[in-house]
Amino acid sequence: MRDVYVVGVGSTKYGKMRESVREGAALAALEAIENSKIDPRLIDGAFIANAFAVTERQGHVGPLVMSALGIPEKPASTIEAACASGASAFREAVVNVAGGFADAYMAIGVEKVSTLDTITATGYFAMGSDFVYEGACGASFPGLYAMLARAHMQRYGTTEEQLAAVAVKNHANAKHNEKAHFQKEITAEMHKESMVVSSPLRLYDACPFSDGAAAAIVATKEVAQRLGGPMIKVAGMGRAGSVASLPDRVATDLTTLPGAKLAMKQALDRWGKPASKIDFAEVHDCFTIAEIIASEDLGFFAPGTGAKAVEAGETKIGGRIPINPSGGLKAKGHPVGATGVGQIYEIYNQLAGKVNPARQVRGAKVGLAHNVGATGGSVAVTILEVEN
Repeated sequence: MRDVYVVGVGSTKYGKMRESVREGAALAALEAIENSKIDPRLIDGAFIANAFAVTERQGHVGPLVMSALGIPEKPASTIEAACASGASAFREAVVNVAGGFADAYMAIGVEKVSTLDTITATGYFAMGSDFVYEGACGASFPGLYAMLARAHMQRYGTTEEQLAAVAVKNHANAKHNEKAHFQKEITAEMHKESMVVSSPLRLYDACPFSDGAAAAIVATKEVAQRLGGPMIKVAGMGRAGSVASLPDRVATDLTTLPGAKLAMKQALDRWGKPASKIDFAEVHDCFTIAEIIASEDLGFFAPGTGAKAVEAGETKIGGRIPINPSGGLKAKGHPVGATGVGQIYEIYNQLAGKVNPARQVRGAKVGLAHNVGATGGSVAVTILEVEN
């Protein structure tokens, strides 16, 4: 297996995108190409992460994007793993380079759902769950994550005020992120007064439906050195799953996503270092409880202590382990197929020192991305490290 490096990244602004899926994907890819200074003809192919291109009656997005980039002869395939599609596409790009099948590959994530009304969009998202036993019975993702939140509260005493602390922190970070869907701060009082979506989760506990695209180019060490950019290595990766539906998990433990623990172990084993050596993390906070559970599953905090850590400021920028300096899904936004690649975009720019100083994790050398599909049916963990 060859060492693999991220050589360039790109992203559109998250929110409501005027461009089509193919146009948004092409814009993000062009930024990554310009950022890396690579000749696009040297890119051997791409994986396109996308879950809902059917909103535009358009499948088979890959060739359209490659044609727009001027390299129509290069292969491109669509990857779908619900909300973990982006990280899954990135992993496949890395595997192609690591395995010697290519010297440079691209991962692109893209989604556009703003053309849908809220009820329809919620129904589309529910297709990522076990639709027969969850979605078709009225259990959309707010309801499913509310079950996880309630279980965590009952076992560990987690409070709504601690959930609010996650939302307040992430909105404060996103205020300084020019690519974020929401660039405004909120208060704990605003959280408390917001409508209940699915008890105990309120409106400000939930991420928004977002449009957006992100891209990352990975390459061999030789290519990375030749391009002359920062040497940011893919140091560890893990990919795992959990029992697909929550009804089949109720006899076990609803305060954790087993796939996240497995994926983290795989990534750390490949890296060869403990979680305590990670400087910051971008985790999949589709709901505030998801960030708390992730912080425990990834080993940053002991089970049941993640909520207290947020409350104590340990996950703020400048804290012991900053989590979601981008604003996370909660405030940066959640364009499903783009989210996992967007996390790589954030980590690369943090490690390269290219983000707004107001949210820069100073001295960071190692960053982690944690991307989840559904309620943990698909999980991917990626560790990027600056090579000295």
